[in-house]
Amino acid sequence: MYRASIDIGTNSVLLLIVEQTEKGLRVLEEVQRLPRLGSEVDSNGLLAKESMYKVLEVLSEYVGIIQKYGDEVLTKTVVTATSAVRDAANKQEFLTLVKEAVGFQVVILSGEDEAKYTYLGAISQTKVESDSIMIVDIGGGSTELAVGNSTNLLRGISINMGCVRFNERFLIHKPPLQEEIGECRRSIEALLHATQLRFPSKTQIVAVSGTATSLAAIDQQMFPYRSPDINNYRLSIDKLTNIIRLFSIHTFEYLLELHTEVMKGRVDVFLAGLLILEGVLRYARAEEFIVSTGGIRHGILLN
Repeated sequence: MYRASIDIGTNSVLLLIVEQTEKGLRVLEEVQRLPRLGSEVDSNGLLAKESMYKVLEVLSEYVGIIQKYGDEVLTKTVVTATSAVRDAANKQEFLTLVKEAVGFQVVILSGEDEAKYTYLGAISQTKVESDSIMIVDIGGGSTELAVGNSTNLLRGISINMGCVRFNERFLIHKPPLQEEIGECRRSIEALLHATQLRFPSKTQIVAVSGTATSLAAIDQQMFPYRSPDINNYRLSIDKLTNIIRLFSIHTFEYLLELHTEVMKGRVDVFLAGLLILEGVLRYARAEEFIVSTGGIRHGILLN
């Protein structure tokens, strides 16, 4: 049975088409676009008209892709929205536009549901040998942390820190000043400690979303991007710190040349995502993390 899901995030809109079998999900197609729906939501609390219409264009494109698998798949496509839509005062305007333009009924996920579906999606796509796992999903507007084991979610939380939100809030200069990076790091640390999230020592960290997958592609110098070679890739915190140093001193033009495929549409917010990931690893006292290509779009189909 073919099924499809769409995840409307603060920075990205992701399409997943799978064959659902007794053994789980077999991925048929994955498509990513970066219309940045949540641009400036942190500062003014509203979705911009231009951003909303960019998302509508992406959704129209996705309708054409899904229709190749049959009208029933399109009719039953699950569409979710997360932090940007959740926080926006004009969210209903956006939901109405989507319904009228492409026919999708968008489900706005709570932060807790976002963590749950991310967890389910991540462990469905990634082999993790540990009794304690923490899934880290760094989005544009929020970061979800989900703690559990290889079968059960124990606790999931959502924190209002994301790569778009913190880039707009802290990293004003391009490249940013060291004082700005320091302030960003201090805010990340304070928010993480305020969660009072507890988990066993030697918990395995699994990172999903564009920050982690793009980092894995850059580290492997992967051209073109190949999802199977991203999944289960391991990176140390030392390697992450070195890449943060690189991205904190160079211009966007240089960084786009470094890996145009994964940096296009992401280059200006990538450093903020890396700083959040670094903060989570330090909070968890973890020396490394595993990259997963799973996420909300997988978990919502498994629920």
